[in-house]
Amino acid sequence: MGILDSPILATLRRNHAVEHATMHLLAPRQPYLNAVARTALNGFTVYGDVDTKILADAAAEALGRLQSGHDELAVHPRCGTNLAVAGFLAGSAAFLATGRSGFRLSKLPRFILAATLAVIIAQPLGLLVQERFTTSTDVAGLRVAEVTRQVVGRLTVHKVVLEHSS
Repeated sequence: MGILDSPILATLRRNHAVEHATMHLLAPRQPYLNAVARTALNGFTVYGDVDTKILADAAAEALGRLQSGHDELAVHPRCGTNLAVAGFLAGSAAFLATGRSGFRLSKLPRFILAATLAVIIAQPLGLLVQERFTTSTDVAGLRVAEVTRQVVGRLTVHKVVLEHSS
């Protein structure tokens, strides 16, 4: 058993996949959706003006699609994993471009080139990191237990609770 198979990480990875699949299915149903989602051990939270019924239906359908083999829904182009990979690669590239003599203004074009190349590489690499490490399509026995809505000031917050039924 590897670290990714530990109970906590396996749960987070599975819930992350359902979150992504749900966001994929929400986009065409609410075309001007301005929302973000965060995965948790008990499911995920969606922050933004989302219709509760549409969200509940999308989550149920997303889970069903993942369970029937639509693994591509587990990876999302706007996932924070992509930002983390891009930041790590760009920072590392700029650090390596500094060289032994430290920062000099004359090296700025080298820093910019190194960081730009790193960000270009980060896009497909971020998707691969999601596929292999931060999501899991092993969602057999999972079910959407509850979708709740709460309004906090001007922010609408939905919690999608996922339960393992086996």
